Amino acid sequence: MDLTAIKTQARKAAFARRKAAFDTATPGQSAHLSEVLAGYRGVALAGYMPIRTEISPLAAMAEAAAHGPVGVPVIQGEAMPLEFSRWEPDAPLRDGPFGARVPITDAFFEPEIVIVPLVAFDAKGGRLGYGGGFYDRTLERLRARRATLAIGFAFDAQEADELPLEPTDQPLDMMITESRIIEL
Repeated sequence: MDLTAIKTQARKAAFARRKAAFDTATPGQSAHLSEVLAGYRGVALAGYMPIRTEISPLAAMAEAAAHGPVGVPVIQGEAMPLEFSRWEPDAPLRDGPFGARVPITDAFFEPEIVIVPLVAFDAKGGRLGYGGGFYDRTLERLRARRATLAIGFAFDAQEADELPLEPTDQPLDMMITESRIIEL
């Protein structure tokens, strides 16, 4: 079986685990994320607008926005790195690609911390995304310019023993779930 087929199978299994976790999730999912971000008050960071069954970082992002710039990803085009536009709680949003909401007015900046959504993760900092490579290209570009902290955020159920990774896959520096903080 080729790597593409293996990744497709791994994503399918991870989506099922994520949906089950999402369906039974309780409030306070982002408490550990808030705890970690409190140690970086004022540092420019990017979160994401959750889509489908992704765990929501919005409460932690709202807390962080009181202390410094918070952005959300804006897709610029296929095979291009993401740009991050300044986000404020309750600010007007528009529909962006893939159903993610983005600010009506773009105010782009480069974050030093990126909260990364994912389909699956492993204990070594590996991440399986949706397959577009947006975060891999983005993290590679940001890390070439300055130290950039990549924090994966997901449900515990999204952890996999092993992931089909490639050399272009950017590793996570930390993994946060609804129940724990994993230093990598």
